[in-house]
Amino acid sequence: MIKKTNIPKHIAIIMDGNGRWAKKKHLPRIFGHRAGAKNIDIIIQECTNIGIEALTLYSFSTENWKRSNSEINGLMNLLYNYLDKKCKKLQNKGIRLNAIGRLDGLPEKVRKILFDVMKKTSKNTRMVLTLALNYGGRQEIVDAAKQLAKRAEQQKLSSDNIDEKLFSDYLYTKGLPEVDLLIRTSGEFRVSNFLLWQISYAEIIVTKTLWPDFKKEELSHAIKVYQKRDRRLGGR
Repeated sequence: MIKKTNIPKHIAIIMDGNGRWAKKKHLPRIFGHRAGAKNIDIIIQECTNIGIEALTLYSFSTENWKRSNSEINGLMNLLYNYLDKKCKKLQNKGIRLNAIGRLDGLPEKVRKILFDVMKKTSKNTRMVLTLALNYGGRQEIVDAAKQLAKRAEQQKLSSDNIDEKLFSDYLYTKGLPEVDLLIRTSGEFRVSNFLLWQISYAEIIVTKTLWPDFKKEELSHAIKVYQKRDRRLGGR
């Protein structure tokens, strides 16, 4: 049973394994992505039940543009339809939708509905659901550095004033709590350019379970493992 105390405020998930899930079932890759999208609802519901403040999902990376046009189009249509269908549900559950990444690189129709749902849910306070879209951790750090450099050029900022707190304020995740727990499904031991700054002291749990099969029982297990760890944060 999950303890009521020491619950992670912010969980980030690398949702990996949709393609392998489909391959195991002798189905096209898009079927795996559809199954993965359905699973998001299960995990969102469980996170709200547990009392998680923020859930961040690695939904589409800057590297994912290297995939075939048919798969990319399928993913974008899936994202559009998901947002279209789930807006009311997010509202009813008090969930605020957020998005991070180079969002201007997304297709126009996806950007439009994304910003629409974000606006409609902006006052919700039960949980923040963040979708990382056209996202890359290195790119995020570069974008933050560019903004700071621009302010310095405009003589609005001295380099002596730049510290970790100020730098964090220029990241996409400004306003979100620190990531406490990073989960990666499918058994791969790498962070894949995801939240490189934000996971500096996060607890990391890797499961061999493919994302479409990662249900609430596995989420609960990951949180229990997290609660047993001694988070020293470099202090001893």
